[in-house]
Amino acid sequence: MNTTGSVPAKAPRWALWLPLTLFAGFVALVMIGLFRPASREVKSALIGKPLPAFALKQAVPERPALSTSDFQGGKPRLLNVFASWCVPCAAEAPQLEALRRAGVEVNGVAIRDKTADLQRFLARNGNPYARIGADDVSAVQFAIGSSGVPESFVIDAKGVIRYQHIGDIRADQVPMILAKLREADR
Repeated sequence: MNTTGSVPAKAPRWALWLPLTLFAGFVALVMIGLFRPASREVKSALIGKPLPAFALKQAVPERPALSTSDFQGGKPRLLNVFASWCVPCAAEAPQLEALRRAGVEVNGVAIRDKTADLQRFLARNGNPYARIGADDVSAVQFAIGSSGVPESFVIDAKGVIRYQHIGDIRADQVPMILAKLREADR
């Protein structure tokens, strides 16, 4: 009995099971998230939209600067966002070279880099780029929807973004990138 002399009310029977039911529901949601395969396809808001206007200065003396107008006319091109300080960018270099040898024009956007560091990176890992623009403040990187390095974009002959590849391009992904470039040529 409490001090007022009344008997406390008994909790409804379902209220006793409520915490256990909520916990079981939480566990079920976590398990579904763990066992459902994650999609590796990026659904960028910029796919199907024109490349944002930009004009970057020359990143290294060996390659011309890069601007939006370089993606107009001709054939589809690959735009690769990279940096000399990026370890996966070095791992991706042989695949970019394989794409270049297959006839793909690869253009680069160097993120927050120094000319001397870029030159050392290109001397060590190869230089598959037709043009390299210096994006010193990541303005172009963010404008095209890139969140990190490396990232690559298939740009069609009209300057429209057709595909975004997040992360380094692996050897087994080269055929898929070539297919995306062929699709962009239609």
